[in-house]
Amino acid sequence: MIAARREPLIWLQLLGAAALPLEALLILLLLADADPGPVPALERLLAWAIGGLAPAVLLWKRPADPFSLLLVQVPLRARSLPQRTLSGSPLLGPRLAGAAAAILLLPALWWIDAAAALAGPMALLPDASRLVALLLSVPVLAAMVWQLQQLVQAVGLLVRPTAAAADLTPLSIEQIEAQRLCLGLPLLLLDPLAEPPQPTPPAADKPAFAPAEPQSQSSGPVVEVDTAVAVEPEQPAEEHDGPHLDQEIG
Repeated sequence: MIAARREPLIWLQLLGAAALPLEALLILLLLADADPGPVPALERLLAWAIGGLAPAVLLWKRPADPFSLLLVQVPLRARSLPQRTLSGSPLLGPRLAGAAAAILLLPALWWIDAAAALAGPMALLPDASRLVALLLSVPVLAAMVWQLQQLVQAVGLLVRPTAAAADLTPLSIEQIEAQRLCLGLPLLLLDPLAEPPQPTPPAADKPAFAPAEPQSQSSGPVVEVDTAVAVEPEQPAEEHDGPHLDQEIG
């Protein structure tokens, strides 16, 4: 089995697909019932540049570590050899995912801010100013960029063929710190998932001795055959020239 499929933290990162719509809804409720001001387009661009573009540039230089959940992570010195090997996966895919996330967040923020006026009765901060609402939306945008990159990276590790995973080189702790962005408290110590039992074909049991075939019972009468053999009595040996020998001795 591929090592990534045994890491529970890789599977937990797939939950980002369900968290992204909730984070978009949170931004909508934060911007609801806030006066957009005279230049709402400039405000949106500034919020996107701080919360979407800047994290994407940072993640391009140092992509997110596969064993970091932004708030908590696996301690670097407690990582196993398979975990350090997965940290050495190619960086091009996560970098492109972070750049695509930043590009997609701009029209998403534009649409959310335009529709925020319809959610006025459900605003989380009805009396807050526009600046406060935008500042609170910035960390949510940054978290969305992080999760999009982690989601694409986790999917890439899970679908990677076994032959390609065997070619990866494990990184040292210093290399992980230099190449990856490890955020969060080092508190996660999860055991790897157990491998499912491999089905084995049933072995054909060969008997040590062939079973004796039952004798067929005939319906006719049983004929007893006398197998006794007559043995002739032992005959005395013939005496050759017995009287002739006695005459010569005498």
